[in-house]
Amino acid sequence: MVRLNSTLHRAVLPFEPRDEGKVSIYVCGPTVQSEPHVGHGRSAVAFDVIRRYLIWRGYDVTYVRNVTDIEDKIIAAAEESGESVEVLAVRMAERFAAGYQALGVLEPDIEPKATEHIAEIIGLIERLVDRGLAYAAGGDVYFSVRADERYGRLSGRKPDELRAGYRIEVGEAKQDPLDFALWKGAKPGEPWWDSPWGPGRPGWHIECSAMATKYLGDGFDIHGGGTDLIFPHHENEIAQSEGASGDTFARYWLHNGMVNLGGEKMAKSTGVLVDLASIAEKHGGRALRLLFLRAHYRSPIEYSDELLSEAEEALDRLQRFRDRAWPGDPDSATLDRFRQVMDEDFATPEAVSLLFDLVRDGNRALDEGRDASAIAGAVEEIVGVFGLDDASSSAETALDLGDLPARFGIEGTGPDAVDRLVEARALARKERRFDVADAIRLGLEEVGVILEDGPDGTHWLRR
Repeated sequence: MVRLNSTLHRAVLPFEPRDEGKVSIYVCGPTVQSEPHVGHGRSAVAFDVIRRYLIWRGYDVTYVRNVTDIEDKIIAAAEESGESVEVLAVRMAERFAAGYQALGVLEPDIEPKATEHIAEIIGLIERLVDRGLAYAAGGDVYFSVRADERYGRLSGRKPDELRAGYRIEVGEAKQDPLDFALWKGAKPGEPWWDSPWGPGRPGWHIECSAMATKYLGDGFDIHGGGTDLIFPHHENEIAQSEGASGDTFARYWLHNGMVNLGGEKMAKSTGVLVDLASIAEKHGGRALRLLFLRAHYRSPIEYSDELLSEAEEALDRLQRFRDRAWPGDPDSATLDRFRQVMDEDFATPEAVSLLFDLVRDGNRALDEGRDASAIAGAVEEIVGVFGLDDASSSAETALDLGDLPARFGIEGTGPDAVDRLVEARALARKERRFDVADAIRLGLEEVGVILEDGPDGTHWLRR
């Protein structure tokens, strides 16, 4: 059984989805005011692997990841760049999509944008006002934090403890420093929409509540995001969602750890940033993905060029084995071990260790002339769950030797024929028929097979 470490419950719990055989997931996506950084990539990969694993376990998964395309920071960034808010948001959303694609992150089933759900947002705010949990003031609408007796249950922060650190800013009409905006009255030059309280735009927190419940309903299974969102964003989501519906908002809350650089959190707020696109272009998205997987999704991770280089070297070992071995039916005992590890809150560090143990054992088997197809099959299963597969690898591309084997009197196709061609080349070299040996080597290169001669014999791999 899958077990999850739920932030809300502060415990590892058996995963019991709302609907048998189905899983509903909502993950807070990007606020698109500027270029994506490596920290954004870490969150996307963490929940992509969770999604992939649940699919592999046989669940029918609906995955929703939003785009925040209207927010104070986007408005400020647009003003600085001289673009309209809409143009900047679209451009940056495309940059995020490219970054996710470079990391091999699957597209969400649904990717709602805040500006396309104004009606749902207004409807949710109206329900909160009707229930006495929100109030209009000066063209704005605020959620009354003290009206929610359970406020703070996600983060563990209590209203009385928070009050000392909050104050009412100039121009705000809220009744309590802790109250937060659900609707913001229009200001000159800003985008706005009509509402019962006058022209304005949604606050940040309310959009996720409206979109999550629209597409997944109340009591959906998993809500995810970074640990930096626990307070106030996710805390406020719970308060306003459950206040409006009287029902559970999300059953389990999962949060990924931050990426640190030199001991400081990588975030726009700290200014400690490493551009995602440049790293993916320089090192490849799979290397960065493997770097993330080597740490548990809940743990903070330190980013460095050295760690990324280590991930590249490990990927090279993995790919060499995949190019060398032909996958068969995976060993069920191996997949059982993988399942046991991943069932415990998606423990990717242990699962990555298992993967590279398989690579070592598979190479040893091939070196000793033993069948490694079951090992290779298990490797391919795990690689697929991790999203480390590549369309150019042997698992995805048929090996077409054409008439090459027949030219040297060899029957068959595929890896077995390559093995016999390698043996024929070794015999030709022993008999000093170097023209034949060279012809075999060159013929294999033409069909994408590279030979590597070493002290323990000749190995072949796919280009």
